[in-house]
Parts: sequence; structure tokens; C-alpha cells
Amino acid sequence: MPATTLTSKGQTTVPKEIRDHLHLHPGDRLEFVVEEDGRVVLLPATVDAADLEGILPPPKRRVTVEEMKRAVRRRGGRL
Repeated sequence: MPATTLTSKGQTTVPKEIRDHLHLHPGDRLEFVVEEDGRVVLLPATVDAADLEGILPPPKRRVTVEEMKRAVRRRGGRL
């Protein structure tokens, strides 16, 4: 079972075996979840954009880049 040591600053290194299992990369965020029985679960909090595919319904119509830029300008954004 992979193990690690906590430093005096409260820091630790996630063992390579765990990083590989969770597909973690430098800069990824981690979330600690405390369950009712007291166990703590470590979860990756960074989501790969590819994992978001299909969570929204398909658009009713295609929009061009120019239409998007105009919409942003109307709302006060700058492009």
C-alpha cells in the first residue's frame, strides 16, 4: 500500500502509483472528502475538457465565430 510522510508545513507528496491511478499531472487540484465513517477520500478536482463532452444538449443551430464576437461585444466584453 503506498504511503507518504507529512511535513511540518502540512505538505506531502502523492506517491507515483496513486498519481498514475488518478491520472494526475503537475498543477492538478485535489479534493479531500470526509465520509460519515471518518474515512478521507482523495479525488482529482481538475476535470479534463474531454470529460465534459455530451453534458449539454446539442445547439439548436450553429453559430459562427463572428456571431459569437458580436454577442460578446453587445454584452460589454472586449475582443
